[in-house]
Amino acid sequence: MDSHTAPADLLVVGGGLMGAAVAAQARAARPGTRIVIVDAGRPIGTVAGAHLHDSAEPDVRETYLQRVEPGVQSLYLGADPTPSLGGSIRDARPGMYNVSAFGSDAAAMPAAAVGLNAGGMGVHWTAATPWPWGSEVFDDDAEAFAADLATAQRLLRVQARPFAPTEVGDRLLRVLDGLFGPVSAPGRHPQPMPMAVAPGRTGPLARTGPTVVLPRLLEGPGDDFEVLTGTVALRLVHDGTRVAGVEVRDTRTGEERTVAAAAVVVAADTFRTPQLLFASGIRPTALGAHLNEHAFLTGQVLVDLPRLGVDLGSVPLPLEGEWVVGSHWLPHSGPAQPFHGQIMDRLFVDAAGERLAYSTGASLYVPTDVDPANRLVFDEDEVDAAGLPRLRVEYRYTAGDLARIAEGRATQRRLCEALGDFDPDRDSALLAPGSSLHWTGTTRSGRSDDGTCVCDPSGRVWGFSNLHLAGGSVVPTPVTANSTLTAMVTAVRAARGTLEHLEQEVGALAL
Repeated sequence: MDSHTAPADLLVVGGGLMGAAVAAQARAARPGTRIVIVDAGRPIGTVAGAHLHDSAEPDVRETYLQRVEPGVQSLYLGADPTPSLGGSIRDARPGMYNVSAFGSDAAAMPAAAVGLNAGGMGVHWTAATPWPWGSEVFDDDAEAFAADLATAQRLLRVQARPFAPTEVGDRLLRVLDGLFGPVSAPGRHPQPMPMAVAPGRTGPLARTGPTVVLPRLLEGPGDDFEVLTGTVALRLVHDGTRVAGVEVRDTRTGEERTVAAAAVVVAADTFRTPQLLFASGIRPTALGAHLNEHAFLTGQVLVDLPRLGVDLGSVPLPLEGEWVVGSHWLPHSGPAQPFHGQIMDRLFVDAAGERLAYSTGASLYVPTDVDPANRLVFDEDEVDAAGLPRLRVEYRYTAGDLARIAEGRATQRRLCEALGDFDPDRDSALLAPGSSLHWTGTTRSGRSDDGTCVCDPSGRVWGFSNLHLAGGSVVPTPVTANSTLTAMVTAVRAARGTLEHLEQEVGALAL
């Protein structure tokens, strides 16, 4: 870490997709703005912030493909919790770690994990980008939300149908539509899963990572831009109304210093964003509260292809470098169909490449109540392995949640039995809380500073002029589907709010 980093016009805490998006929008609107990104992790491989699916380094790419192949987010880390970091992240190998590995008490959400690597979860994510609808939308102005959502989709390079149409995929969707079409809202019928990928039909679909959102990451430091990897943001330096900079620590040398900034955006994650605010003495009533995550029902069914009128020999092999043949989406449609379905199809072959069977992973995400009692509690005295306040997760399902989970089990069984042999005791499981990696709400936005939220709709922290937040922690609604695209809307808004502040305070360059 350069001990003489120049002051920033904009300092972003968090080098993942959200932080990259804030920086990309600032660069586009205000060329020449000096941006500094602080990222606690070090690179996996040689390119910081590049999605591992598309790494040019064979060992990095193969490791990623092996981990993602089970199709269940929490199993990406393996079946057992990651080991303790031993009180310090100094020698931690870059990658993902369970929250408990930092020395925090995450027993109530045991599968929760965060990225401790350059690019955060943005280099690991599966790139599924279903769009928010209904109860997931957090704006009374539908037109404004739609415009910001379109910007978020553009930043992530969302493709509506990333995998080429196949006979078996279309037949499968036809079965799903027969089951769920009558209770699907307009535009919400079963359909291909949108994904943040580069379009292609002959090879691996390149996933959107931070370097795609912000290509400047690939160019190295300059007068206008710098990334401090392996650097923990310890606290925000402020006077109660304005942030003057961020106190940081180099994880290897232990050197601590302050990087000055005209504006700061914290885009860490749903755990570490409120943790940094607490460490900084910014402690509104709602900080850490309203922790939300949909319940995760995983499932697998061996598809009876004759029932679909499809011959096994006609099922196409997956694209080179892809482990699924297709990916489908069952959108939720409100009370009549409250579940999000992520349906990923896989062809099994033997050592000679001969087709053996076709299966479908049929996961249902079950919405849960936004409950202020589900929260993060921070310790006043003890710190975790990163040097931030130790936290405790308090999380439980409400009676309403348990009823919806039971309904979800019945819905999953109906879906899977329509496709083939399915035994819920054998082929389905309710995964432990934290498994989805889709958490929201711990620095939620709101319309007024009434004690139920941490920031305004632009992500500006109440009472501060130049501190904005972005990411899943800001989302105030119960997100049923994959949360990345929904969270990206908060990055669009935080960037706009920050740019407005910079125009007022720094001036000089026009929006």
